[in-house]
Amino acid sequence: MTGLARIQKLRRRPDAALWYAPLALLILAASILPGFRNNGTELGGLPNRPFDALAIVAIALQCLPLAARRRWPVSCFAVVSIGFALDQLRGYHTLAGTALPIALISVASLLEHHRRATALVISAAYVPLAVALHRVGPGDPPSEFVTFYLAIALAWAVGIWLRDTRALEAERRSRVAEDTRTAERARIARELHDVVTHHVTAMVVQAEAARYLTAAPDRLDQSLTAVTDTGRRAITDLRHLLDLLNPDHGTEPRTPPAGRLLTLVEQTRRAGQPVEFTEEGTPAESSGSADLVAYRVVQESLTNALKYAHGSRTSVRVCHGEKEITVEVGTDSSGSRTAGLSGSGRGLAGLRERVDVLGGDFSAEKQKDGGFTVRVRIPAGSPS
Repeated sequence: MTGLARIQKLRRRPDAALWYAPLALLILAASILPGFRNNGTELGGLPNRPFDALAIVAIALQCLPLAARRRWPVSCFAVVSIGFALDQLRGYHTLAGTALPIALISVASLLEHHRRATALVISAAYVPLAVALHRVGPGDPPSEFVTFYLAIALAWAVGIWLRDTRALEAERRSRVAEDTRTAERARIARELHDVVTHHVTAMVVQAEAARYLTAAPDRLDQSLTAVTDTGRRAITDLRHLLDLLNPDHGTEPRTPPAGRLLTLVEQTRRAGQPVEFTEEGTPAESSGSADLVAYRVVQESLTNALKYAHGSRTSVRVCHGEKEITVEVGTDSSGSRTAGLSGSGRGLAGLRERVDVLGGDFSAEKQKDGGFTVRVRIPAGSPS
């Protein structure tokens, strides 16, 4: 965070009014110092008057209300205006006159309601002050009073600009927060889809197969054991996903440990899907999110093979290169669709999003022979 950003953050704090107390005291002290006397705003051309007790009152009325300008902007400006009028009509011309535009900027930037009416009241209140100064003074031309009014109007415009800027910043922050929440919900949905769909699909397929193995106790026991193991893995993956949702948990994605791809393939084989698995190269030590995305690609592709082409030959080829990871999963059309299972298309769409975020290439195409092939290239070392 830059120094300017820190200052803006402090100004937005509820106790930001305390920051204007030192400013008020600084202007007050400078106005009283002999070297700065009669060096402030001079409106109407009245001759300078020596300082007296009333001059101190005028300075205090202009400076001290600034400490409360954030909480009571209108009241603050009203008191400062009285002090400014006294300062000019008495001819003190103190440096405290600089508090008037500061207070006016506060009104324009902080007032929530009746801003237009307030501006009209301020303009109307300026007229008798200008008339009084013109009468008691040497008769300066009206252009001087018009110029001062335009300067005050500029201060009001600055306050309006600050208010609009603050509103736009609040809107931007709200939009960023909403986009972040939406992206996080989408990420969680993708993770849940990947974890739940794969494991539940495998369990359904294994349970369906067990129905026809009642006459073969050994094979039935193996099938039920596979269902149990798949359920345990689903619970483990879900527990990890829930850990990621915990604010106290790290936000870095989990990289599948070595051998998880082979475990995934073996689980699919036990569900009755013949899978040929080939893995080339050695996974890089720092591949960022590439390994996790490659794992999800294989997981989703094998899930789809179980659902839409159960029993058909499936090939999985993963190649770990120095700069990229390539994955190719192909399934022929010789199998049958698993009854009771249907897809929403969210899985492949989620994979495409994951790969696109990392700057890779993704394709999922139906082949001429009726099979289906997924090809992915993921740059290694991509940020999480």
